[in-house]
Amino acid sequence: MNPNPRHLHAPGMTPDELAQALNAPLQLDVQQIAQFERDGFIQLRQVLPAELLKHYGAAITARTLALNTQTAPLEARSTYDRAFLQVMNLWEHDAAVREFVLGRRLAHIAAQLLQVRGVRLYHDQALYKEPGGGITPAHADQYYWPLASDRTVTAWVPLQSTPLQMGPLGFYARSQSVEFGRDLGISDESEARITANMARHGFEFRCEPFDLGDVSFHLGWTFHKAGANRSDTARAVMTLIYMDADMRLAPALNDVQRNDWAQWCPGAEPGQPIDTPKNPLLWAG
Repeated sequence: MNPNPRHLHAPGMTPDELAQALNAPLQLDVQQIAQFERDGFIQLRQVLPAELLKHYGAAITARTLALNTQTAPLEARSTYDRAFLQVMNLWEHDAAVREFVLGRRLAHIAAQLLQVRGVRLYHDQALYKEPGGGITPAHADQYYWPLASDRTVTAWVPLQSTPLQMGPLGFYARSQSVEFGRDLGISDESEARITANMARHGFEFRCEPFDLGDVSFHLGWTFHKAGANRSDTARAVMTLIYMDADMRLAPALNDVQRNDWAQWCPGAEPGQPIDTPKNPLLWAG
């Protein structure tokens, strides 16, 4: 595998066509925005060309493998570590990944779904579920984030077709207003308690396959999880976490939020807008 593939271009797509596909706005309709506001997530079809994802996926995979520090065998890991290999802020380490992460198309979609004037990057995160990798327990992402509002959204971008046997992400529709479970990080406890609470209150769990080019978006407080990877191929996914361009830093409520403050928005101060070199403005209407 070429560890530095940024000088290649996807078959059939010139560098200019790649840039166009990454940055061209995609206007959502009022029904899609209303669906997201109601359900706390949406899965959009054919947002990005397959050729583009194959091209940038090669760069993301190479950098993920180069930066990965998880070497323990699956059977020796915790539930959290069996869920995926995890590498963050790849955009700071590779020019091709930077192009992908700073692309305006996904950022424009995020701004529309959040109904805000613009969005900044909170951070990116590669999530590779190895063959035989375990479940991703039920959780809400914003447990980890020292952010002052709920105007956050994660784009979940598979880098290959992802059938159910590979463990695609699934969501508890309309769960974004549920406070129970917001104090639980990803763990066996979160899986048991959140899943039971969702069932008790009748929240529907929706999980569908992803074709290459499909992208889902979910709010920071929408509860979600993923199944085990029962295939013989790694489930490669890139995620991009966006926040309201006017987001302010909140006082950290736990150690993981203090770590996120230091890692993803260093120099920001509680109560003040998060405007640091690590949090570039990606879309402004």
